Amino acid sequence: MSNRSVNDVLALARDLIARPSVTPDDAGCQALIAGRLEHAGFACEHLRFGSVDNLWATHGTEGPVLVFLGHTDVVPPGPREAWSSDPFVPTERDGLLFGRGAADMKGSVAAFVVALERFVAEHPDHPGTVALLLTSDEEGDAIDGVRRVAEVFRARGQRLDWCITGEPSSKEKLGDLLRVGRRGTLSATMTVRGIQGHVAYPDKARNPIHLALPALADLVAQHWDAGYETFPPTSLQVSNIHAGTGANNVIPGELQVLFNLRFNPHWTAEELERTCEKVFAPYQLDYATHWHRGGEPFHTPEGPLREAARDVLTAIAGAPPEESTGGGTSDARFIAPLGAQCVEIGPVNASIHKVDEHVSIADLEALPGLYFDLARRLLA
Repeated sequence: MSNRSVNDVLALARDLIARPSVTPDDAGCQALIAGRLEHAGFACEHLRFGSVDNLWATHGTEGPVLVFLGHTDVVPPGPREAWSSDPFVPTERDGLLFGRGAADMKGSVAAFVVALERFVAEHPDHPGTVALLLTSDEEGDAIDGVRRVAEVFRARGQRLDWCITGEPSSKEKLGDLLRVGRRGTLSATMTVRGIQGHVAYPDKARNPIHLALPALADLVAQHWDAGYETFPPTSLQVSNIHAGTGANNVIPGELQVLFNLRFNPHWTAEELERTCEKVFAPYQLDYATHWHRGGEPFHTPEGPLREAARDVLTAIAGAPPEESTGGGTSDARFIAPLGAQCVEIGPVNASIHKVDEHVSIADLEALPGLYFDLARRLLA
């Protein structure tokens, strides 16, 4: 990577961090990026849904299609006084760049832009299409972001072959982990209805806590599966239970339970919903469940994308990367169902969502070359 590109990625990352783009506010990040990419010859389409900005930038018109996927929004910084420096004033010290979004994921987004500019400059007549997809709704509800864009793409018949997401995936050093899949996520809000009454007269009431506990114990005791290839076993966790008026002499009239399943490709969200309902059925509860399907699992098998990513990361890190399907979720869960193979490659994730979030400046300067090499391997 040239000295100009190295300096450019740091300057662009600083410019993006300085924009307080807390979900769903893009704060002008995508307009800045679109201006640069249009100057480089990209066609840019702005897709705004509700209060969410999405940018689709493409160079080329044929297949195969390689898309770099990222987000310009960040989580709230929390108390400003807890930070060593203002979270929206990019600050360099001790070889690190500090600021909200430095690692998650404005550093990667800046590197995408610099890599794409260099790629089309050196390969103006490249085969296929290289693209950038950005949203300002990854850290929030993820309703009007990539999920909504994927619906547009599906209706258009937009072809997508390979997707590289810039989520901070590395553990100790840049390139030591290659994310080749993610678990699905399914959330439930279960409301169990009883009859409120005085604790001294339980015969005149129906305690929803007492009624629901055996069913919940049965649900928690379920053995879902033993895992799938590199995926861990499916896991259910109860995250909240709420009932009562606050008084110790009142039987509550309603119980609310929140739980979440993180699941591997053995399951679909629909199958898990049916299985949970079967667990509850014998207990004849008066209840209702609101399900939220956060995303299905995806897994990228061996192929050109995974091979290229492994080789490029091995060259960067000096050893083959761990190939993992762990962690939470990412927007790749909306792209994979469109037929794209997806991997996630980004900087070290140790400080993401924390006070004093930061990225190594050396890693930031290495990222454009990494993404450039991937594009060259796949399209040039």
